Amino acid sequence: MSELTASTPSAARGLGGHGSALLSRLLADGLVVAVIAAWWLMARQLPPIVLPGPWSVAKAVVGLFTDPESLYHIAVTSVRVIASVVAATVLGALLAGLGYYVPAAQDIVLRRVQPFLGAMPSLGWALLGLIWFGVADFTVIFIQTMILVPFCLINFTQGLRELDTELIEMGHSFTRSRPRIFVRLIVPLLLPYAIASIRLAYGVCWKIALVSELFGAETGVGYIMLQAQILSDATTVIAICLAIVIMFAAGDYFILRPLTRMVAR
Repeated sequence: MSELTASTPSAARGLGGHGSALLSRLLADGLVVAVIAAWWLMARQLPPIVLPGPWSVAKAVVGLFTDPESLYHIAVTSVRVIASVVAATVLGALLAGLGYYVPAAQDIVLRRVQPFLGAMPSLGWALLGLIWFGVADFTVIFIQTMILVPFCLINFTQGLRELDTELIEMGHSFTRSRPRIFVRLIVPLLLPYAIASIRLAYGVCWKIALVSELFGAETGVGYIMLQAQILSDATTVIAICLAIVIMFAAGDYFILRPLTRMVAR
């Protein structure tokens, strides 16, 4: 009898939690349906050049992922995003490590470099990249990398501040090799911060990809967006925005989330 009584509250909590999750999911999906319905109603009152309907945009999105030329532009943008995220993560880690391991450089990194990079306007990097390097793939990667570096620098700096000093001191009692301590202790301790930096930089990079490609590239989804703007093609503009959302969600779901779970274990 006591076992039955003890298990009843937990079972009730389980049912309550399941019902709450189901309600939350229904509300979220219902909101999406409501937005699409409102979009459809508004599109019926406006010309397609101003607001195309959901069906027209859906067909345009499918076209972006089935047309070979559009797929090429999407692939080019994806490669640039990945390269920029990797470059920004490495630079952020190096700058944070410089401020941590070289005390004389700490104020330079944290009080000069970080505030400057954090406050520098994205448009400023875009214009400077175009002036310095012209229209090229490197220009786009440079613009995106410089915008992302401060995000990565902040994450790695916080990770270095929160290192388990007692664990590192224990490591020194077993070996005097600094490279060995770095590889076996510090790198694993910093992995969660590295993954957080990559996820943050990946999300931000897809947001700024259009801006950087509008200024510094003749390929990529930004270039398609520019052509659509010249032709006042609102359908393609909205379709490209949705395609970017799809690409971001796919990369986050299939790559970054499994990587985060692996590091957490």
